[in-house]
Amino acid sequence: MTPLAVPLGPRDPGPVRPDPARLPAAPTTRFAPAPTGLLHLGHLVNALYVWGIARASGGRVLLRIEDHDRQRSLRAHEAALLDDLERLGLLPDTPPLDTLRAGRSAYRQSDDPAPYEAAAEVLRAQGRVYACDCPRAAVLAWRGPGCPGSCGDRGLPEGSPGASLRARLDAGAAGSTADEGDREAFDDLLLGPRDGDPSADGDVTLRDRHGNWSYPLCVVVDDARHGVDLVIRGRDLLDATPRQLRLGRLLGRARPPAFLHHPLLRKPSSAKLSKADHDTAIRDLLEEGATPADLLGFAAAAVGLMDAPRALPAARLEGLFTTSLRGGCSSVLAPSVSPHFSTSAGPDRRVAHSNQWTRPPAGVRSRRRHRA
Repeated sequence: MTPLAVPLGPRDPGPVRPDPARLPAAPTTRFAPAPTGLLHLGHLVNALYVWGIARASGGRVLLRIEDHDRQRSLRAHEAALLDDLERLGLLPDTPPLDTLRAGRSAYRQSDDPAPYEAAAEVLRAQGRVYACDCPRAAVLAWRGPGCPGSCGDRGLPEGSPGASLRARLDAGAAGSTADEGDREAFDDLLLGPRDGDPSADGDVTLRDRHGNWSYPLCVVVDDARHGVDLVIRGRDLLDATPRQLRLGRLLGRARPPAFLHHPLLRKPSSAKLSKADHDTAIRDLLEEGATPADLLGFAAAAVGLMDAPRALPAARLEGLFTTSLRGGCSSVLAPSVSPHFSTSAGPDRRVAHSNQWTRPPAGVRSRRRHRA
C-alpha cells in the first residue's frame, strides 16, 4: 500500500456503522458534490457510506451536480470530479458519467431552474414568501423565526435590489395548518431519534441576493423529484434536517426520506476538511502515487469503519456495512500491512503510518508547502 501521511484531527464521537437491520431495503440514495473545488478525503468518506450502504442493501446511487451557486461553481471542477469518480471506480447507477459530460441533464441543478421556481410558487400560494434585504452577517447571527429586519412585515417587492427571497416555516405563519407543530422529529439511522425547530436559525432562504436558488430549496426539491428515499451525509448537516423536513412537507412530500448522518474527517484544528485544503485533494493524492484502493482504505480507517488502512477496492465497499465485517477484519478486504493511526504527533493529530509508512512520497511536502 502506498504511503499516505495525512495529518487528521480527532474523530467525531458517536457510532460509526449503522445496524444493518435498520437500513431500508433497496433504497435510492445520492452522491451530490458541489463543483466549487476538487474532491477531497471528506468527500471520499461520504462516498464510502453512500456506495457501501447502497450496495449492501440492494439500492441505487444517483449522482447529482449541485451547482446552484453559479458564482462559485466551475465546469472545470465538475469535469475534474467526474474524472476522479471514474478513476476511483465509484460509478453511479444514474446518470451515466458520459451523459453529464455531453451536456444538459436533469441531474445538474443549473440546467433547469423550473422545478425551483414551481416550488417557490407553491410557498407563495401559502402566504409564506417575502423579500428580505437584511445583511448576510446579520442573517447568519439571527436565531428564531423571521429575520433581523422583520422583512416579512415590510412588503418589499421581490425584485428589490440586493434582496433575497425567504419563506416562513414556523407553525404560526400564514397558510399553516392545524397539525403543524413547532418541531420536526426524525429517526436518524445512525444517531437515533432526533427533533428540532425548523425556524431555529430564522426563515429559510429560497433565493439569494445574487439570484441563485438556495441549497435548502434545491436539495429538498431534487430529492423529491429524483425519488431519493435515503439521504446519507455528514454530521455537519444534522441540524439542517428539521428545516428540510418541514420544507418538504410544505411542498407536498407526504413520505420524507430516511436520514443517516455519518462522522466527518477533521483537520488537526478540529475544523472539517474543505475544498480549500489541497493537502487532501483526491487527484493530488492519486498523482502522488496513491491507488484508488489505497485512498478508499485510508478513508475507511480514518473514519473508523476499519481498524487500520489497507487496500479497499470500490467493488468491495458493501463489506463495510455487512454483519461479516467487524473492525476491518474480513475476507472481503485484501490482506496488507497493518499501518495504524498514531497520536505521537500530539493528542489532536493522527498520521497513518507503519514501519513502511514514516513519510509521504518524495516531493510531496515541498509541493504542498508552496500551494496558495
